[in-house]
Amino acid sequence: MSRPLIGVTTSRRSGWRIFPLVALNVWLAGGRATRSVAGRDADIDRVDGIIIGGGDDISPDLYGGRLVTSARLDPDRDALERRLVCAAFEHDKPVLGICRGSQMLNVALGGTLHQDAYGVYTASKRVWTILPRKTVKICAETRLAGVSGLKPMQINALHSQAVDTLGAGLQVAARDLGGMVQAVERIADPFALGVQWHPEHLFYARRQRAIFRALVTAARARHEHRGQIEDVRREVEMVTE
Repeated sequence: MSRPLIGVTTSRRSGWRIFPLVALNVWLAGGRATRSVAGRDADIDRVDGIIIGGGDDISPDLYGGRLVTSARLDPDRDALERRLVCAAFEHDKPVLGICRGSQMLNVALGGTLHQDAYGVYTASKRVWTILPRKTVKICAETRLAGVSGLKPMQINALHSQAVDTLGAGLQVAARDLGGMVQAVERIADPFALGVQWHPEHLFYARRQRAIFRALVTAARARHEHRGQIEDVRREVEMVTE
C-alpha cells in the first residue's frame, strides 16, 4: 500500500482554507486526504481512516446537555460526523479528532461535554490563538505519550467546550495545568485519538507531526490486517531508535 486515503471532515464555511493545511499534514505523514462536508456523500468504505476536523460547537441535543447562548451550531455536520465516527468503529478504521473532532469522538461513544469549559475549569489558562501559548501535561502510559512523549507540550487553543464524562472505551490522554481534558484516546483497536488543540497549524513541530503519522500508520495497518495500536507502537520505536 502506498498512501492510505484519509477522509477529512470540515465545515462548509471555512473548510476551503482549513482542508489544504490538514491535507498537507496527512501528506507529510505518508497519506493522502479527501474532503467530506455535510450535504455530500461520505462513504466510509472508500477511505482507510478519518479525521474529524475543528469548527463549530457540537449541539447538546446529541448528549443531553444545556445550550449556552454563545454557541454556534451546525446540526447537519453533527449528524455527518457522528455517523462517520460510528461507521469507522464498525469497520475497524482509525480516527483522529481535532478540537471539535475530539469532542465528537467522545460524544459519538456516549460521552458528554462541558458547554462552558472555562466556566468549570477556572484555573485553566484561556487563550484563543493558533500559536502554541498553552501548556498541557501528557498522561503516562497512554498512546499519546508513546507517540509524542511525556514532556509537557506547548499547544494552541481555539475552543470553548471540553470533554466532561468520557465515552465508552476512552481514557484521558492529556490535561492542561488547570485540569481540563485536552486529549482522549481509545484503549483498544481501532486506533482513535482526539486532541483539543489544532496540530495542523503546528506542522513545524515534530511532536505534532507524529500525531498525523500515528493515524496514517494505523490506517495502513488496518488495510493490511495488522493490529493498529501495535503498529503505531512499533513505528514509534523505530523512529526513536
